[in-house]
Order: sequence, then structure tokens, then C-alpha cells
Amino acid sequence: MTEVTSRTGSLLIRGASLAGGERSDLYVADGLIRDIGSLGASVEPDRTVDADGLVALPGLVDLHTHLREPGREDAETILTGSRAAAVGGYTAVLAMANTSPVTDTAEAALGVWEAGREAGLVDVQPVGAVTKGLHGEELAELGLMARSRARVRVFSDDGRCVADPRVMRRALEYVKTFGGVVSQHSQDPALAPYGSACCHEGELSGRLGLPGWPGVAEEVIVARDVMLARHVGSRIHVAHVSTAGSVEVLRWAKAQAEKEGHWAVTAEVTPHHLLLTTDLLSGYDPTYKVNPPLRPAEDVEALRQALADGTIDVVATDHAPHARHDKEHAFIDAAFGMIGLETALSVVSTVMVESGLMDWADVVRVMSVNPARIAGLEGHGQEIAVGAPANITLVDPTAQVVVDREDSASLSRNNPWHGRTLTGRVVATFLRGRPTVLDGSLV
Repeated sequence: MTEVTSRTGSLLIRGASLAGGERSDLYVADGLIRDIGSLGASVEPDRTVDADGLVALPGLVDLHTHLREPGREDAETILTGSRAAAVGGYTAVLAMANTSPVTDTAEAALGVWEAGREAGLVDVQPVGAVTKGLHGEELAELGLMARSRARVRVFSDDGRCVADPRVMRRALEYVKTFGGVVSQHSQDPALAPYGSACCHEGELSGRLGLPGWPGVAEEVIVARDVMLARHVGSRIHVAHVSTAGSVEVLRWAKAQAEKEGHWAVTAEVTPHHLLLTTDLLSGYDPTYKVNPPLRPAEDVEALRQALADGTIDVVATDHAPHARHDKEHAFIDAAFGMIGLETALSVVSTVMVESGLMDWADVVRVMSVNPARIAGLEGHGQEIAVGAPANITLVDPTAQVVVDREDSASLSRNNPWHGRTLTGRVVATFLRGRPTVLDGSLV
């Protein structure tokens, strides 16, 4: 249990295990980590946090969050999504562009950035659309968004694939000029039509009478885009990888990129694709309708191995809140998406750490360091060290958490983990030394 003395100012985190290693005290002042070690009575902080038995991680960073504001504040707002992120141990999130209006101008990006600063719980970094209106035809204001105060570096039409290879090539060429990256929703609309396909294509979809889409609809776009990035010497990021075939393409592409040096490919996997499988659809529960769809167990196993060996760089939530009137329909008519900010760390702990596939240093790599590096976020994803910004997450690695969808900071309740027991609980989150969460609750 965390014990806190109540004044604000300097902070001492006492007895935390650094990424699962040695126990140390962390002294924080003016938003920075000022000292690390067995500090005893050598410092006089205004606030003390007892972190005995807890693991200290650099604040988590989510490359893929849907905050729904502007336009769908009935499902989520920047404030409520920031609350959910803080509870989940995040100190920065990247807000996807498929809002209404779309974040396809510098003005729109700045609005999201400023609203995130006003909420003040996590650093909200806008993702800019690749194309105007997400229509896949004309490039959005990529350069203006990049040069704005919001300093946009990640661009995505997520929810839609940039299907036209000429448009995708132009986007890759453009973002190369300022060090940006295109994050692609890999789904060939000719193989997986929007508005009809709703789950993984296989024996189960046929038996349930649900129109499915095959894994190859993802894989052909991944293959095309890594070749385009190679051709123009740019950076491509593959969002929410879901199939073993995509993993094989990525493994080849990353080996080539490392050898050739003038281009780069990175990839992410969601917590739900690391654990949930397509058999959950047998009850027609629309909670499990997600894009890309849940896949068979063999794909899940390939994703776990790829995350462990570095083929997949990042765990990203794809937090996709929906109002009840959009989700509570017949499966084929329900909206795609699941919420995930508050449970992501627990899922990764359960699936990857408890199984021995990863340790806490690996968790830091895929949930803090790599996402911050890919997004070009300053002040996040840095090692816990003297002089670093005090963006810190404290985790109880042995705590058992029974997920209750009603006990959520998010406005939405489309929670696929409801009723499950997970291992690992976020106890406290600090943004530049200021506590946003203590004892698992918002401050």
C-alpha cells in the first residue's frame, strides 16, 4: 500500500524496484529525478510514497488511442480518456485522427493538443490524418501540422486503410522531409470490404453466418507498404498487427531495413490480440467485434513470440470507446472496437511476464521507450535516471485484478476483460513529478 504525506512540492518514492531489478529511493523535485539510491534521511521531501514491493517504470506511452473528441463526446472526451490513461499508468498518449471533424489541419491538431494540456493528466499528442477527411485521395496538411505548436510526427487514417499505393507513396515521401512516420491500418478494402466484413474469415465465421475477412487482407498491405517505404527511404509503422503472416513479412522487412539503413519499419500489437481469440465470437457478443478482428490461437502465439523477440516493437491499446447505442446491436451491425487503456499493463503482465516470455525491462521497452521513440516525444520513454523527467509508473507485479467494466474512468463500457482476473496493477502514476494516480485512484 502506498503511504503519502500531504504537502505538494518535492517527492520521495521510497524502496521501489527499478524495472524489476534493484530497490532504490527516487528523489524528485521540479519535475525531474534529482537523486537515486539508498537516500535515508539525506533528503527532506514534501511528499513521501512508500513503494515497497512495487516496480518503478518510466511512464507508459500509448501510440494508438481514440479519444473521440471532437464529435463523439458521448463515447469519450479528451478529459475522460486522459483519466483512463493515467489510471492505466500512461503519461502520454497519441490521439488518433478519426474524429469529427477529422484532425487533418494544423488548426484541428492544435485544438486536440491544447485540450490535452488543459486536462493535464497525460500529454496528449495528436496524430494527423494522412488524407483529407480520411478519404484516401488527397494528402492532408502534413507539413503544416508538423510545423505547428502541436509538432505532429505520426500520421494515420486509422479506421481506414490508405489503399491507393500512389497516395501512400506520396505520404511516405512527404513525411520523410521532417522525420515523420505513417502509421497504416493494413486492410485491403477489396479483400475486406468496409461495412460488410466483421470478423476473421474461417470455419467459425462460416458456421455463425458472419461475413469474414481473411488474414491476407492485412498481409498484402503490410507487404506493399514496407516495399514502398524501402523504395522512397522513409518510415512506415504497421498498426495493430494481427496475423502470423504479417509477422513473417515484418521479420523479413526489418532484417532488410537494418542491413540497408535508409528506411525503417516498426509495428505494434494490441493487448487484445495478445490474448483473445476468435472463438469468443461464438456467443455473438458485440464487445468482441474489433478491427482488425480477433484471430485464431496460432496467430496469437505468433504475435507473442514476435513481441518477445523484437519483431513487433510496441504494445499499443487501440483504445476505442463507443456509446452503448453504437455497440449494443446484432454483431454484424455493431461498431468495431474495445476499450483498453486501464487494463493494458495488466494484460501484458499476465500474458508476457507471468509466462516468462518477457521481463519488466522488456515491458519498459515495448510500452514506454519504443513508442516514445517512434512518436518523437521528448521527455517520455526515458530511463529512470538522475536528470530525467519524473514521468514514472509504479506497479504491483503480484496483485490480482478482477476487471469490472463499471469501475472505469472511461465513459464507455465496451470492455472485453470484464470478469477476468489479471495479474499486475498500476498503483501510482506521476507526470513530471506530479501524482495523477495514487493507490490506483485518480488524485
